[in-house]
Amino acid sequence: MHVIHVHVHVRPDAVEVFKAATLINAANSVNEPGVARFDVIQQQDDPTRFVLVEAYRTADAIAAHKETAHYAAWRDAVAPMMAEPRSSTKYANLFPADDAYGMRPPTERP
Repeated sequence: MHVIHVHVHVRPDAVEVFKAATLINAANSVNEPGVARFDVIQQQDDPTRFVLVEAYRTADAIAAHKETAHYAAWRDAVAPMMAEPRSSTKYANLFPADDAYGMRPPTERP
């Protein structure tokens, strides 16, 4: 499992349009076979800040996601809304275990 947190800071005048575009991207992303989760969260004390919590079953799934039409449409639509460049941090999954997301344990994977 590959978990990525994408940190996004948008301009105050773009919050609602960003949310709408991002929810469309997320709804399409969870239908990709390699995507286990795609959460969109908004910071309570600063509504211009968001985190996309993306969990992919394989490294190839990350690359496949970036090739989808819905990702390209989202990326291009939200680029001018950014207050600063988005950033990401990669994590290793610990709990719940990968098999909770429909993956075989690491010892059983090819």
